[in-house]
Amino acid sequence: MSSRLIGVGVGPGDPELVTVKGVNALWEADVVVVPVMAAPDGTDGGERGRAEATVLHYVGAENVVRVVFALNERADRARREAAWDAAGERVAGLLREHAAVAFATIGDPNVYSTFTYLAQTVGALVPGTVVETVPGITAMQDLAARSGAVLTEGTEPLTLVPVTAGSSVLKEALHGPGTVVAYKFGRQAAEVAEALRESGRLDDAVWGSALGLPEESVRPAGELDGAPLPYLSTLIAPARREGGRGGKL
Repeated sequence: MSSRLIGVGVGPGDPELVTVKGVNALWEADVVVVPVMAAPDGTDGGERGRAEATVLHYVGAENVVRVVFALNERADRARREAAWDAAGERVAGLLREHAAVAFATIGDPNVYSTFTYLAQTVGALVPGTVVETVPGITAMQDLAARSGAVLTEGTEPLTLVPVTAGSSVLKEALHGPGTVVAYKFGRQAAEVAEALRESGRLDDAVWGSALGLPEESVRPAGELDGAPLPYLSTLIAPARREGGRGGKL
């Protein structure tokens, strides 16, 4: 019988935002893999990531397997590829030993997730592996709830931009219609603030980081002073809305 690799979205950090289906998937798996950021030498740096911290609210540490990923490696492609190969081999080994292996990922496994690359790698190493995903609540949904920002109304589009793709991509989106959400913009906070000013969308925008955690911060984007923010910061710039209730229907 083929082994199952299940990507489980565990939300942005608040353990209460893991879905019932997600919790059941974690409980039913033989082991739960959590991604660990690599130290400079490529080994386990020892830091407990957000996904692991969330999983440990539901699963005993004895059933959790930490696997090192080059989550923060962008400059050295060869090093990144080697790390991905090693991580894939580690998970492939688990799938050869167990019927069901869950992989916990923050947010949703189909939205900018490490799980996508892992599933591709493992599929080549263990042919016949059944890949499944359990959706999770995203940071933009959590930030909208915590800030009161409305993501979409009526016929408005919603644009999601990873600022790691460059600030020009964000600027283009901000000059278009609908709500714009920016992920991973902490290191380019100054450029993001300038793009919001240029597009006239600074006043209504909001940013947040460490959502659902003790160090949570949810603040108006107008307070951005150019200082770097946590890497996983999220921004919502709501659509320009006129015409009152139902104006976009």
